[in-house]
Amino acid sequence: MSALVEIQDVNFSYDQRAILKGINMSFGKGKVIAVMGGSGCGKTTLFRLIGGALKPTRGEIKIDGQVIHELDDKGLYEMRRKMGVLFQFGALFTDMSVFDNVAFQMREHTNLSEELIHDLVMLKLHAVGLRGTHNLMPAELSGGMARRVALARTVALDPMLILYDEPFAGLDPISLTVVGQLIRKLNDALGATSVVVTHDVQESLKIVDYVYFIADGVIVAEGTPDEIRASDKPFVHQFVHGEMDGPIPFHYPGANSYEQDLKVSAYATR
Repeated sequence: MSALVEIQDVNFSYDQRAILKGINMSFGKGKVIAVMGGSGCGKTTLFRLIGGALKPTRGEIKIDGQVIHELDDKGLYEMRRKMGVLFQFGALFTDMSVFDNVAFQMREHTNLSEELIHDLVMLKLHAVGLRGTHNLMPAELSGGMARRVALARTVALDPMLILYDEPFAGLDPISLTVVGQLIRKLNDALGATSVVVTHDVQESLKIVDYVYFIADGVIVAEGTPDEIRASDKPFVHQFVHGEMDGPIPFHYPGANSYEQDLKVSAYATR
């Protein structure tokens, strides 16, 4: 199956600080892909590059055959209409009802009648099991319910590409499993491509087709869930099993040794 997203030799830096260094990825149509790595490794920057909010220092990102950072404003706007984004913690509009949250994109980007929008909103809410919440406000929802409403809003326009930014963060075990299964089922129903940035290794490995691990701006491992589970690479083993000791250090590097810092502190208090 052909790739919907092709990331070729992508580099990105903030001033002199390199964030991504020669990244190559391919996201196949109809697949669910996980991008994993420690905090600050470049996952969110990669999302911004895919969405066209940032331009790579070198390399290119193609979506559906188009180089995203070469599009003009009109082309970028049209491309973004084909994308859905589930933000961390949902990011629902707090002053809008559940119904209006899901209807927002339909009203903003289409000329559909209110009658048709009503039916489509109820269809999306039914798909995530929350049709009965349409009159509620976000403050009346549990965390798991809010995330599912946000998921309904994300797929409101049947996007071809869906980006999930830490979709499992802050969820209880039941809600986490429900959201994970919804990500898989909605992707398959829409024939979309989904990219999941997450720290939740075990839940992700249940639903994704392929995994990329990023560390220090480069891809250090990739493979199917079975290949990742069986990997003997130290970084992957540490991340999958949540071990404290490994290539990812517990201590942030300092200019001095621990003993030297204690001496400096002692002199400073005299």
